[in-house]
Amino acid sequence: MSLHATLRGNAQTLFERIENFIDAFFGGSDNPLRHLGALGLYFLWILVATGLYLYTVLDTSIQGVYTSIGHLSQQQWYLGGILRSLHRYASDGFVLVMMLHLVREWACGRYYGFRLYSWVTGVPLIWLAYISGIGGYWIVWDRLAQYSAIAATELLDWLPFFNEPTARNFLAPDSINDRFFTMLIFIHIGVPLMLILGLWAHVNRISRVDYLPSRRLMLGTLASFLVLSVAKPALSELPADLALVPANVPLDWFILFIHPLTDITSPAAVWTLVFGATILLFALPFLPHPKTQPIAVVDAANCNGCSRCHADCPYEAVTMAVHPHKPGHKIAIVDPDLCASCGICAGSCPSSTPFRSQKELVTGIDMPQQPVDVMRQQLEARLAQLDGTTKMLVFGCDKGADVSGLANTDTATISLICTGMLPPSFIEYALRSGVDGIVVTGCREGGCDFRLGMQWTQERLAHQREPYLRSLVPQDRLRLVYASSTESRQLAAAVKEFRIQLETQTVASNKPPAYSRRKTHHG
Repeated sequence: MSLHATLRGNAQTLFERIENFIDAFFGGSDNPLRHLGALGLYFLWILVATGLYLYTVLDTSIQGVYTSIGHLSQQQWYLGGILRSLHRYASDGFVLVMMLHLVREWACGRYYGFRLYSWVTGVPLIWLAYISGIGGYWIVWDRLAQYSAIAATELLDWLPFFNEPTARNFLAPDSINDRFFTMLIFIHIGVPLMLILGLWAHVNRISRVDYLPSRRLMLGTLASFLVLSVAKPALSELPADLALVPANVPLDWFILFIHPLTDITSPAAVWTLVFGATILLFALPFLPHPKTQPIAVVDAANCNGCSRCHADCPYEAVTMAVHPHKPGHKIAIVDPDLCASCGICAGSCPSSTPFRSQKELVTGIDMPQQPVDVMRQQLEARLAQLDGTTKMLVFGCDKGADVSGLANTDTATISLICTGMLPPSFIEYALRSGVDGIVVTGCREGGCDFRLGMQWTQERLAHQREPYLRSLVPQDRLRLVYASSTESRQLAAAVKEFRIQLETQTVASNKPPAYSRRKTHHG
């Protein structure tokens, strides 16, 4: 295993353990680490809303800009001051979740194959975020803004694109005029608009985008920002004085860290680091990575055009077109550049049922690496080997907790590409074949590697999404367990607990469950 793969694997394990720990207090829906992208967008809307108000009261003249901003923090602290502080802390929050989102996606290996587009379109957003953030500090035009302007322009002067040094514009008292601040305002509004456009492109190929986090997470983070705004409001330093060299100014390390980095190294070292990191991020998807899996395959003869696979695909890889052999009908078409090879579409197909009386089960849409027919064969072979008073079956996920260690004489296991590719009819089929209890397990809430696999599974089993698990299937014979790849022991404990519950029910009723003893054969 390469060093890169080892580092990535260790980082992924670390993220999973931290996320599982936070889940214990907030649950998956309110876990901030599981909704970093949605949090970033939410913080951006806070920035837009507070920024619009700040813009309406800002005097863009060289004499009035510092005074008007100071008025907000001092005389109008109850509204303008709090909104200014919200603007500041939301910008720090945006940068923080953006970088965490980047590292987490890398750690989970979500940067190549069908995710290439989202990764590549996300890299420029980092530049736009920092350009907007640094420019925002200049608008205040205090000592910190002066220090940032001088440091940034000295850094820019190192580049060969500039014929004349720009830093000297901030070294003479009469070198700055009103037009400078008008330009800053234009940049500080224009760059975020480009950022919003870039975010739209970033999620353009993803269906059912998590645009906003849960209400409790939004209210919790907003309350945190408000507490910070009151306890430590954002205040201006002394006004900028180009006749003096600013020193000992407090920094916002989330956004302005590049300035002290330049001070302790050199512009050449900083640009080498910045451009090198950017090139590496763009090149990362093209470096050696795990082999891409085969995409979903549509069988025209068995596709009835129901559009369920189109509705369930997490990445809009499935579209509907005119059926070539059935006039007036539609057929699913799979885009190879967008297909995640997750199998969720196979789980949604109504023809993916083991009850069909065919020797070879051919479905409307299927995965070549794990066809539904092979799943049926595996199920029948493993159920035939079961022995014991309480027979159990565990459907697992390749991305979640490993289920292979649970296999025993009285427990059969089948691991799927994603739990979302499990047709609910397989559960009924297994129960009718003699199984006493079934455990379906997959990634934790908000942690599905293919985004929607466990969500669709939960909704199908709860009769909320087609294809439904039929209502006649006894729910007390079924258990849904969320377990990440680091929680194999927790899964084993849940299966053991479920077994004890089934045995207790059997003893209490003094007879075996009638439903599970009715076996159905197929031709």
